[in-house]
Parts: sequence; structure tokens; C-alpha cells
Amino acid sequence: MSTSETSRYVRLRVEVVLEIDGPEELTEAAVGRIDTDEFMPDDERVHARSSVQDDSAEALAYLVEPFDLVSTVPGVELVQASWSSEGIDYDPDAQEWDLDEEDGEDEEDEADDADEADDEERV
Repeated sequence: MSTSETSRYVRLRVEVVLEIDGPEELTEAAVGRIDTDEFMPDDERVHARSSVQDDSAEALAYLVEPFDLVSTVPGVELVQASWSSEGIDYDPDAQEWDLDEEDGEDEEDEADDADEADDEERV
């Protein structure tokens, strides 16, 4: 593929943290989706029902549809999608979960300062 052909493709990465405050409703919705999936083989359906009843993250994965994220965006076509869902330990006060742009800029500034210090040492 030429550079002009590959530049048409973009990988969009999105990370979302969700709080499950209605696990029963989530499981029920996932089982409903599984039961109405006309393309799912019966043996896979049994396994899928069991998975979503045991794990809210699995239930969520059955309900998330990447196509819905971009279907109304003009000028794009979903070519490929993959996604996963997992339970996590979440602390909204922990620095690792701080999505504030100022912190990212501070880290970039520190990296720039370190690069400048390296450059000065080389001279």
C-alpha cells in the first residue's frame, strides 16, 4: 500500500471507565441481546448466557457496539473493530486516573526539560 492509501485509515482508541450500578438490569439486557442474535450458534449462546450472568464486564461487552460510536460521523466507514471489557480497581482520587490536561502538559514539560538537560550535557 502506498502512503496515500494507508493515510486514509485511522485507529481511534477510547478508554472509558463505567460504574455498574444496576448489575441485574445489565445482565438482563445482555441476555436479551444474546437471545435475539440470529447469527449466534446455539452452543455459543449457552456459553454466552453463562458468561454474562457471572461477569458484569462480559455483559457490558455484549451490549457495546462500536458501530454505534461512528455510525453518524460523516465521511467515515467502520472497517474493523475490536473491544474488550474487564473489571478494574478504580480510585477517582488516584493520580493514574486523573485525565486533567494540565497534568499531561506538566509531564510533557518535564520531559522537555529532561531533553534540554541531556542536550546541554552533550555540548
